[in-house]
Amino acid sequence: MTKSKMADRYSPEVRARAVRMVFEHQGSYETQAGAIAAIAPKIGCIPQTLSGWVKQAEKDSGMRDGVTTEERDRIKTLERENR
Repeated sequence: MTKSKMADRYSPEVRARAVRMVFEHQGSYETQAGAIAAIAPKIGCIPQTLSGWVKQAEKDSGMRDGVTTEERDRIKTLERENR
């Protein structure tokens, strides 16, 4: 599968729901990784995929340092303009 097909595999709604499930249920597990490992098969993805979505959601909400989705999109736009 190409990267673009893989990116379209899960709708934004499914991603948001999965991330929300992790945040809501992580208190029931010893670690966030435990919650991710339990929830990922329920939505049909591997834990690494869900972990990436959770990390990005944490960046977007300011809970984790890093480039937000909005900033990343802005950087891509600026890079395209400079070509």
